[in-house]
Amino acid sequence: MIIYGLKNCDTCRKVMKALPGAELRDVRVDPVPEAILTAALAHFGEALVNKRSTTWRGLNESERAQQPMTLILAYPAVMKRPLIAVDKSFFLGWNSAIELEIKALL
Repeated sequence: MIIYGLKNCDTCRKVMKALPGAELRDVRVDPVPEAILTAALAHFGEALVNKRSTTWRGLNESERAQQPMTLILAYPAVMKRPLIAVDKSFFLGWNSAIELEIKALL
């Protein structure tokens, strides 16, 4: 199980506590592989872009108009997090329902 997020993100820290066997990959240091990003975009669409993030608010209109894949590759912190990959299943965000779903898969 791999968690794509930021090491200093409070939500990502909560996930790591709840799922101690998971591996956290800081997307600023180790970007999401394109194959994983493509699959996540197919599953979540534009919801993968966090339009409430500080990074998003700092982008100009032409940068915001880019395709989600291009945008996330150029600005990894604009991705909604955490993106959790469990085998071939993907989860976006964190709440008790997602936690139960993931633990049921393990």
